[in-house]
Amino acid sequence: MPISKVMLRLLTGYAQQFNRRHRRHGQLFQNRFKSVLCEENPYLLELVRYIHLNPIRAKIVEDIKSLKRFPYCGHGVLMGKHNYDWQDTDYVLRMFGQHLGSARRAYNVFVAKGISDGRRPELVGGGFIRSAGGWSALKVLRSKATRIMGDERILGSSNFVKTVLKRANEDYERKTKALAQGRNLDDIVEAVSEYFNIEPDSMRGTGKQRKASLARSVICYLAVNKLKISGREVSRQLGLSPSAVSKARIRGRSNKRSELIWKKLLESEN
Repeated sequence: MPISKVMLRLLTGYAQQFNRRHRRHGQLFQNRFKSVLCEENPYLLELVRYIHLNPIRAKIVEDIKSLKRFPYCGHGVLMGKHNYDWQDTDYVLRMFGQHLGSARRAYNVFVAKGISDGRRPELVGGGFIRSAGGWSALKVLRSKATRIMGDERILGSSNFVKTVLKRANEDYERKTKALAQGRNLDDIVEAVSEYFNIEPDSMRGTGKQRKASLARSVICYLAVNKLKISGREVSRQLGLSPSAVSKARIRGRSNKRSELIWKKLLESEN
């Protein structure tokens, strides 16, 4: 399950249950969950170290040795002291060596060296802040009502941040154009049907025919990711379960035909 869905359940379902049990109301957690898009090189390992050192900075645990035993932090899992099926350890440890033991030792040394660094504002996003000339320059831009898009959700070099924001802006413009044209799920189904040369009805339901299944994945991706139609609504209209829509959307995202069909749909007349 994607981490965003896990956090959604935690911040809503658990919070509501806790409030009912303790007869309270209002927020249970201080801030909203925020995922950060990270440029892998060179920021990923720095970010992993910074996050895993949070319990030491907060004085919840005393030192790196205690951190290994702390069950509410991913560091102990990477060190083999805990086992959580949902945490991927191989991806990070492979960056420190091919053999598990030596990789863990190298990773532990790397984390320990970061304790003296303390808090690092540059690791909470904001590469665009650096490209704008720092906080002082950014304040001037804001005072002039210049809007800076979501830079706190992006961690990387200035070029990386600019590229991400450019793509996001292009996607937003395409979505705005589609909505202005009055595009809906039926338009997507029709466009996909024409592209794959199959009947629209064959793409509804849970048929196993390969071409129809492929077409459904494109429909689910375009509907959810491009037109921002809820997965539940897509599942209702296509006769699929919400989980089937979610899986199909992921397949459609990696299908090169999806972007071709989307572009053709935007360029066509209603």
